[in-house]
Amino acid sequence: MRKRLEKEVAVDTVLNLNQRIIAIRDQRVMLDIDLAGLFGVPTKAFNQAIKRNRERFPDDFVFQLTSAEKKEVVTKCDHLRRLKFSPSFPYAFTEHGAIMAANVLNSKRAIQASVYVVRAFVRMREVLAEHKELARIVNGHEKRLNDQDEVIISIVEEMRKQKEVLPPARPKRKIGFGKRE
Repeated sequence: MRKRLEKEVAVDTVLNLNQRIIAIRDQRVMLDIDLAGLFGVPTKAFNQAIKRNRERFPDDFVFQLTSAEKKEVVTKCDHLRRLKFSPSFPYAFTEHGAIMAANVLNSKRAIQASVYVVRAFVRMREVLAEHKELARIVNGHEKRLNDQDEVIISIVEEMRKQKEVLPPARPKRKIGFGKRE
């Protein structure tokens, strides 16, 4: 019973994390505010730990948002509306940066949460791969429909040509005995 409950909580956590993964600069990232909440530490303490271990976080692991990126993120993500009036610019962590952050914090909760983060990023990759496959299938159907449209148009044109070649239809004889008034 306990394992099933833990698995349900894990699935729920991963699904919630999927909503926290956003695309910035053509990368899927999580913001410092979301990771700090997940790891159970204040955002300020989280960022201080990252700054103390800056050598572990190259630019492809973490980057700071620009003013325009912050504005866009706040506009698109309801859960980040409290950042709107914050003077600081959030940090964005790639999958590797989020895992490294968990290692830097090194608490039991951070280690457990890093498993959820990894699963969330993996699930996001799977969803994107499924969308690519779906897009490929739709494009195939679209091409086939376009080909069929061309065939139908050519058939209609041929029927019009045949109609012009045929002799005019003779008027039909009326059936019956004379006129009625």
